[in-house]
Amino acid sequence: MSSLNEKKPLIKKLKNKYRLTISNEATFDEVLSIRLSRLNVFTVTGLFSVLLIVLVTLLIAFTPLREYIPGYPDGEMRRNIENNDILVDSLILELEKRDRFFQGVRNIVEGNDFDNVVQSASDSIVDPKYKNLSFTRTESDSLFRLDHEEDEKYNLTLEDAPKSRGLSNTHFFSPIKGMISNHFDSKSQHYGTDIVGGVNERISSVLDGTVIFSEWTLNTGYVIQIQHSNNLLSVYKHNSELLKKAGEHVKAGEAIALLGNSGELTSGPHLHFELWHNGQPLNPEDYIKF
Repeated sequence: MSSLNEKKPLIKKLKNKYRLTISNEATFDEVLSIRLSRLNVFTVTGLFSVLLIVLVTLLIAFTPLREYIPGYPDGEMRRNIENNDILVDSLILELEKRDRFFQGVRNIVEGNDFDNVVQSASDSIVDPKYKNLSFTRTESDSLFRLDHEEDEKYNLTLEDAPKSRGLSNTHFFSPIKGMISNHFDSKSQHYGTDIVGGVNERISSVLDGTVIFSEWTLNTGYVIQIQHSNNLLSVYKHNSELLKKAGEHVKAGEAIALLGNSGELTSGPHLHFELWHNGQPLNPEDYIKF
């Protein structure tokens, strides 16, 4: 019983000092002597273990050594993952554009309206900022209009150009004023005239008519087609914005789109303008002065 009572508490046992001595076996000279306790040994061992774990973790996390861990992707694999993610995102956008294009064609064939064509806010055929536009006429604006109308009064058509049958009395409004970069050429199947202009410059309807197509296409971007009287059809391609929807009636000279550089088959901001009569392409330069 007396021996049990003499047992010291555990904390005191941990604090008991011990001496670790290293001696020369031949001469018994003391080479090294260290005083230790169990608590010191446990503390130093624990701190060393924690420090070792932290160093190994940092080494793996911030050095290329992590690539040697089984299952961890290397640099090339991560680049491939990022590139594939970008390609998939682009493919989704192209598929959405294609679906909208086919839906627009289906609506035209079936004679439906375009309310069921789902469009994102960033890809709308009519930008919301143009829906509530209001214009006021000032004195300087009126003088400019008067001078411009007088200047264009006798320049809407080319009187000496050959006219297709039934179009002799038709006067066309120029869709845009600019430099012609590519002429009409039926042999190369270029059934229109390319006119270069400034980005977002207004494009006007050449005659009174009804919009029959106003949609995005993959090759020619934003396209608008207008059906006129006398079986005339005008086509405007590569626009940046479309200001009219299918079914709307427009007047000659009314703004219908903004010039742009949309679509895959384009090399810069320009308008590709086509004129068709009874299903046959006409050379726009024979009828309109650009």
